[in-house]
Amino acid sequence: MKKQSFFQSLTQQLNWGRRHKTVQSSVISTYEGKRRGKRGKKFLAIDIKFQRSPVIVAIAVLSLTGMMGHKLYTQPQLKVGTTAPETIKATSTRTIEDKKQTRLQRDSASKVSLPVLMVDGEVNQKIDRNLQKILNEGNEIRLTAGSFPFFNSSYLSLSTQDYLRGATEAEWQSLLQVIEYRQQQNSLKVTLHKLRTQQGSVKKTPDFFPKPDFTQAVAELEAYRISTSPDNLSSLLNQISQVRQKYRQGKSKLAKLISTKPDSIYKSISPLKFTDEDWSKTQMGIQQSAERILTQGIAPGLPQNLLQDAVSLQVQVLVPKQAEPLANQVLIQVLQPNLKQDTAQTRQLAAQAAAGVKPVMITVRKGQIIVSKGKTISEQQLEILEAYGLVRREVNWFGLTYLGGAVAVAVAIFAFVERRIHHRLRHRDYLLVLLLTLSAPLVTILGTPYTTWSTIGLLLGSFYGATLGVTVVSLLMGLLSVSLGISKVAILAGAAGGILGSCLAQKLRSREELAVLGVGIALTKGGVYFLAKLLLGAAFPFGSYIVIQEAGLFALSGLVWSIVALGLSPYLEKLFDIVTPIRLAELASPNRTLLKRLATEAPGTFQHTLFVATLAEAAGKKLGCNVELIRAGTLYHDIGKMHDPQGFIENQMGGPNKHDEIQDPWHSAAIIKKHVSEGLAIARKHSLPTAIQAFIPEHQGTMQIAYFYHQAVQFAKENPEIKVDEADFRYDGPIPQSRETGIVMLADSCEAALRSLKDATPEQALTMVNNILRARWQDHQMIDSGLNREEMTQIAEIFVEVWQQFHHKRIAYPKMKSSG
Repeated sequence: MKKQSFFQSLTQQLNWGRRHKTVQSSVISTYEGKRRGKRGKKFLAIDIKFQRSPVIVAIAVLSLTGMMGHKLYTQPQLKVGTTAPETIKATSTRTIEDKKQTRLQRDSASKVSLPVLMVDGEVNQKIDRNLQKILNEGNEIRLTAGSFPFFNSSYLSLSTQDYLRGATEAEWQSLLQVIEYRQQQNSLKVTLHKLRTQQGSVKKTPDFFPKPDFTQAVAELEAYRISTSPDNLSSLLNQISQVRQKYRQGKSKLAKLISTKPDSIYKSISPLKFTDEDWSKTQMGIQQSAERILTQGIAPGLPQNLLQDAVSLQVQVLVPKQAEPLANQVLIQVLQPNLKQDTAQTRQLAAQAAAGVKPVMITVRKGQIIVSKGKTISEQQLEILEAYGLVRREVNWFGLTYLGGAVAVAVAIFAFVERRIHHRLRHRDYLLVLLLTLSAPLVTILGTPYTTWSTIGLLLGSFYGATLGVTVVSLLMGLLSVSLGISKVAILAGAAGGILGSCLAQKLRSREELAVLGVGIALTKGGVYFLAKLLLGAAFPFGSYIVIQEAGLFALSGLVWSIVALGLSPYLEKLFDIVTPIRLAELASPNRTLLKRLATEAPGTFQHTLFVATLAEAAGKKLGCNVELIRAGTLYHDIGKMHDPQGFIENQMGGPNKHDEIQDPWHSAAIIKKHVSEGLAIARKHSLPTAIQAFIPEHQGTMQIAYFYHQAVQFAKENPEIKVDEADFRYDGPIPQSRETGIVMLADSCEAALRSLKDATPEQALTMVNNILRARWQDHQMIDSGLNREEMTQIAEIFVEVWQQFHHKRIAYPKMKSSG
């Protein structure tokens, strides 16, 4: 039995020795990296980065210069105005187009082509307003004067009614006296004789009495009396008195209009002379005449007599005869030229006329001297040399050097801004920025001014933040303006859209919001283009609608490139391993497969994860960290525990502790440590971003697995032959490399301790949390995280505040006595 016991003890020691030696090598490297080599590794990484930086800068400068300076590769050595270095002769007989003469003839043909006119809607509206104003003035006067005729024309003729309402007061009083005497006498002669003989009864004035209208009015009124009754006649006379009063008001209104508007149409022709029916027909006829004439169009410079003839022809058909003079005057006064040049159609017609001109061809014989030595090269001679391939071309090294210098300065500015904002760009990030930047000149080289500003602004702003995005767009705007022949207005409009996308993209939290931002970028590009053109006066020579059309195309291009950016974004995030707020929000969704598995297979770990996330988010928000990254990283930091959920106490739910059965602290520590390596394997299998994967090892760093370490120490005390190396009970690291992973380490360390507190005061909780955080600080776990001691104090206070929110006191409800 003693021998068996001895061999079992020896075998156990050998197994511990093997594990100790294997783990020791890994822990020593990690520990040495923390104590002696961490700074060395950091400096080594910086050195490697700086060693590679010249290569990256050279690639960026060469590629950008090569793309933007493509026109400088084949610059002609012989140009118009330069001196021929030697006599150059034609090598064969050819027929060559004389481009200059062809261009001159086509320009001449395009200028001779007649302009295309179009109706100006604004002028038509102005004419219609003026016409309606004149007719409304007449309507108001007639409305004040009352209807005409005011009585049945079968009893009182129109001329009589017109006379009665407009007669002087003396005539009207005389007429009333005549009618009164007529009712007493049957003979007009007797009545007239008595009127003449009665002294002072009627004033003897030949002005009214002999008037035919007066006599006709008396006769028609007498006839009406005879045909009806004296009472009806009396009623009619009262009606005429009222009509006369309204008519006087209408004439007064007409006089007031003429006094205020001496050039009024109604000064020569009163609107009161027409019947209601004739006036209605006159108005309709005037409006229809104006509409027909304006539809046909009035060209600028049309002689006045031709316009009058056109008006007369229309009025004769549509207006009553007696109203023709009024209609003619109204239309002549309001009508004006309503045709303007249709620039687009005129240009198209001019282009068609120019296209119809055949090229002017010249024949060059073999051996014919194209240009003599020492002579200045003309445009025609250069074209002939170009046709024969005799124009000597060379690389414009000066231009390329100048452009390369400008690109180098832009790259230096970008590097300076990147360092100032402490943005950790990887080599793949530099490659993505370079590719997006190259897309702008590439699209321009393909012949379109609608380049990729929207895509660049949205993607760079979303991936790397507003500062880097605005920097790239601004630098690109400057480079394109000096290298490629792009309109300055087009560059300004495109850059405005790109800058807007850069500034707002990272603030949005869904792809729907990014889609709305794409519409905003499109409107910005179109609006800036239109305003810039207006300010430069480009809209006025040919009409603002041309600029509106161009601005619409710019806006449409902005929308299209924004859609391209939205489509590319998920693929670029995956390909270049980039985390954006939107992607982090998607990863933090509880419907993700890994998170659903964690909640099902390791429910205790999942609840632990949620509380850690709450603590870490609160601290990250207070310290201005990336809260979305903290939440997503925390949710995945313990996914490795799914490999053996029962190996962790939070999943045992009060059941037996697996490690009590193992009774091997080295084995138990290996199980605990394995959740890091297994977590990384699971994360890689599910293609989690590197930024999320970093939380899995860094939240443990190189911390000690204290429980099993002390258990191993106890075993060593019982058996002096067993040696305990602390490295066997430490995680492999690395320690937290960012503020975000550092905060999660601290939250993870405090979570279990805070949960265990039941009746502790906030002061006691704060003391406990400070002790835990101090231990992590003294263990050098925070050395690379970027967190300082002052922030550690703030983090402790925030953790306690969150704990208080979860463990606030509740009302003690009285126990209810059970009935029966």
